Amino acid sequence: MSNDAAIIDPEGQIWVTGRVDDVINVAAHRIGTMEIEAALIRHPAVSEAAVVGVPDPVKGEVPLAFVILRTGQQAGADFEKELSDSIVKDLGSYARPVRVLLTPTLPRTRSGKIMRRLLRDLARDGKVKGDVSALENPDAVDKVRDEIGKALPRS
Repeated sequence: MSNDAAIIDPEGQIWVTGRVDDVINVAAHRIGTMEIEAALIRHPAVSEAAVVGVPDPVKGEVPLAFVILRTGQQAGADFEKELSDSIVKDLGSYARPVRVLLTPTLPRTRSGKIMRRLLRDLARDGKVKGDVSALENPDAVDKVRDEIGKALPRS
């Protein structure tokens, strides 16, 4: 089982709409992380985005976003707020990420897929758990961990 969600259009074409297992529950709102990622990559400065859910004592979970900028783009002082506001405009206030972290890279498999499981591990526990044999760029783990550490200091 792939855990991909899809629809079949009237012409019989299959459209993958997201991952069934990449759903977070924010204050009783179920939202697919792919929806938040799509809102982020609509911004002209954003090349790639990944979103994971992190625990929140009030809401249960909240989105945490990772963003890679397009080549030559710079992020100004209000860039995180600008991206968060665009998510709220597209999806609603419940989808606002706790943070939008700019990172130069993301952990990927050899086929280029972002390893969100590792992002979730790093955000929740500060370390990677489980199998990492498919990880193509191990240096990405340290880079992402550094960005999380700067943005979300552990108590």
